[in-house]
Amino acid sequence: MKGAKSRMNKVIMRCMSKRVLLAVLIIGALLGMGYYLYRSLRPSVALSARVLEWLRYPKDHPDWAVRAGTRCGDAPFLIPSDGFIGYRWDDSFRFGRRHQGIDIFGGTGAGVTPVVAAYPGYLTRLPDWKFSVVVHVPEDPLRPGRQIWLYYTHMADSSGTSYITPDFPPGTTEQYIEAGTLLGYQGNYSGDSYNPVGVHLHFSIVLDDGNGSFRNELDIQNTLDPSPYLGLPLNARESDGEMIACGQ
Repeated sequence: MKGAKSRMNKVIMRCMSKRVLLAVLIIGALLGMGYYLYRSLRPSVALSARVLEWLRYPKDHPDWAVRAGTRCGDAPFLIPSDGFIGYRWDDSFRFGRRHQGIDIFGGTGAGVTPVVAAYPGYLTRLPDWKFSVVVHVPEDPLRPGRQIWLYYTHMADSSGTSYITPDFPPGTTEQYIEAGTLLGYQGNYSGDSYNPVGVHLHFSIVLDDGNGSFRNELDIQNTLDPSPYLGLPLNARESDGEMIACGQ
């Protein structure tokens, strides 16, 4: 009888030990995930607060703004729009998603803040594109022999009415433009009329697919860090939270 009780007690102790170990592992995993989320999202939380401050009171922060058509240092690209660069390349302001470009918030209503070409190239607007254009650059200025594509989007109002200039109607294909050419105006169309975004321009540098077309811009692996092209600290992973403006 005593032997049976002893064996039972050992079994119970082993079960309790396994449960304790499992609980420790689960708690450790949750703590690790929480720390990862904190480290990943903390910089973007601060940026989001600045974006909201800018959108509410842009006139109070003129030193936060970049200007369309200007060049930072000897960078090859012009700044493509006026406003505050709120989100950078590789920001993680939404869990599981890495930002593929930069967002410039004009601090105005939709259809007011101009968007200009950052670099000369050949513009395409697919027939069903309401708010986007892409510009083919046959020779990457920082890596000769490589083709890249410059993608500009959110140029429509919340219902999808386009703010792209009439010079580039749907179906435009490989139309040559110079740097500084007016492409349209910042809007707040997200692709869903019931879910508008803040008025801004999303700009990204997209790799060629090897067949003379652009890769899927939604995947950050298909895009390039725009920092050296615009002469600004635009890589979120290398940023210490500094303000983004020419001269910094």
